[in-house]
Amino acid sequence: MVSPAVASYIEGMMTLAIHDQRLAKPGPLNAALRDYDSVRRAIAFISEHWRTQPTIEAIADSAALTPDELHHLFRRWAGLTPKAFMQALTLDHAKALLRDSASVLDAALDSGLSGPGRLHDLFVTHEAMSPGEWKHGGNGMMLRYGFHPSPFGTAIVMATSRGLAGLAFADPGEEQAALADMKGRWPNATYVEDYLSTAPLAQRIFVPKLWRSDQPLRVVLIGTDFEVRVWETLLKIPMGKAVSYSDIANKISAPKASRAVGAAVGKNPVSFVVPCHRALGKDGKLTGYHWGITRKQAILGWEAGQVSASRAA
Repeated sequence: MVSPAVASYIEGMMTLAIHDQRLAKPGPLNAALRDYDSVRRAIAFISEHWRTQPTIEAIADSAALTPDELHHLFRRWAGLTPKAFMQALTLDHAKALLRDSASVLDAALDSGLSGPGRLHDLFVTHEAMSPGEWKHGGNGMMLRYGFHPSPFGTAIVMATSRGLAGLAFADPGEEQAALADMKGRWPNATYVEDYLSTAPLAQRIFVPKLWRSDQPLRVVLIGTDFEVRVWETLLKIPMGKAVSYSDIANKISAPKASRAVGAAVGKNPVSFVVPCHRALGKDGKLTGYHWGITRKQAILGWEAGQVSASRAA
């Protein structure tokens, strides 16, 4: 007999499939979006019950899956077994990511964004908009945007003629709220929904096979001088590593500004690409994430799978 929770989940997914045609479309990112809805339920269950060390069977039931389906889901979505993924979410793993936190940023400066430590990472080239453009709330700036499937829920991709300017995430039913959040950052800009022009950017961002050092993704950073300095520092953190807020503060010569650094990290308008999810508390705790702690856990776990796959290749 199907439990009420499972029945509610199935009904919700059926409703979502009827109203969100992206879930019905073929393609790897649409498949990843379908998978993520189950993944986020499993992660939320793990986070709530981690003290009792839940069994794979219990985790699978929380996502309305069989244990075998859960295994194939995580292998398909992250390249990891459920057990390996759970280990990637532990505090010990977070502390391991933070190991040599300060030297990670120094090494990035030495090797550059195309160094050997970045072989399994998204390559980015960036520029900052002038203070005047930011100060006037994006007045005179046109931003094209589109809603796209991603491994971490629906992604809202925003771009100017100069490159990617915004990337947000939303769970089902939250798309318009996430869009309003992004528009509030540059209230005087002109916004045009343009799925076709932003779709190639979504592909470049979320399909690792398209990550090429000779074709870096162009990113435009729109913020205060301090915020841009923090975001530029985040870009130096390679996948499979993490840094603390205090180390970022030290790197930008503002050692007493850890809280201000945390605020700037939270305002990062280009999530995932500018990897604010790789900033952790000094004790390894995940602290906050603008698009939800569950999503931050998902991204870190997914990246652990990418690193594992690159080392095995």
